[in-house]
Amino acid sequence: MPLRIAIFGQAPFGKDVMTRLRDDGHEVVGVHVPPERGGRPDPLAAEAEARGLPLFRHRRYRRQGEAIPELVEEYLALGAELNVMPFTTVILPPEIVDAPRLGSLCFHPSLLPAYRGGTAIPWQIILGASVSGVTVFQPDEGVDTGPIVVQKGGVAIGPEATAASLYFDHLYPLGLEAMAEAVAAVADGTAKPEPQGEAGASFQPRLDDEAARVDWTRPAEALDRLIRGCDPQPGAHARRGDQTVRLYGGGLRAAEGDAAPGTIVAAEGDALIVAASEGAIAIKKARLGDGAKAPAAASGLAVGDRLS
Repeated sequence: MPLRIAIFGQAPFGKDVMTRLRDDGHEVVGVHVPPERGGRPDPLAAEAEARGLPLFRHRRYRRQGEAIPELVEEYLALGAELNVMPFTTVILPPEIVDAPRLGSLCFHPSLLPAYRGGTAIPWQIILGASVSGVTVFQPDEGVDTGPIVVQKGGVAIGPEATAASLYFDHLYPLGLEAMAEAVAAVADGTAKPEPQGEAGASFQPRLDDEAARVDWTRPAEALDRLIRGCDPQPGAHARRGDQTVRLYGGGLRAAEGDAAPGTIVAAEGDALIVAASEGAIAIKKARLGDGAKAPAAASGLAVGDRLS
């Protein structure tokens, strides 16, 4: 049964979810995307404009913890039967989340209840998860704690996976299928939401620059996961003198000699090998200061440099 759907999201994933739902016969009655922050136009917003869909660009829907009445009224006028949240970073009030007769569906890039929070993909790599997946759930007042409608797993996290490759190569296409499946089940009346258990539950904070700082005295295995988990954002960082160096890519290598941790000991094609405790790490790309990201061997770093 076709539904009247309101979309809350952004980015290419939001655009592709909206396109898929329209292709499945659903009517999109409104598209809510955060305002631009500079740079390229948001793909979901651009697609909504190109299709002539009602587009709303609000930064927030609450004021001092309470729903903003005029935005709730604006939303209710759409007559949505279901909210779909494919890539949502704003906090919506219950007056919007619970308003449709069929409620809301939200996407999360982990196997809930593990890795709740807004940066689930990086933390899965940083903390050493071996398998990932996606979840579509009904949001409640908690953070990623609502009943699960669809969950798809079995995504192996490889030894050189980055946050970008895990998402775009695996979780993105799997998430698109999961969102379409969940909406279809709700539309058909066959959805059977299951409450989340607390066994294995975890919550990780936002991945900020402090968490992304490289301490070369830590074991190479942990630093490799940190560098890959912070790729592309915010970029794990160290110092060369008074200059910040962002490090991308990764891969464990055997220790080479007895160089001090943080010392660049060799080149490997475009990559540079950096000594760490209990091994070494291959850095594939680097960005020095405000410069552009480049292959590590061509970035301005050189064998013999010491990163602190």
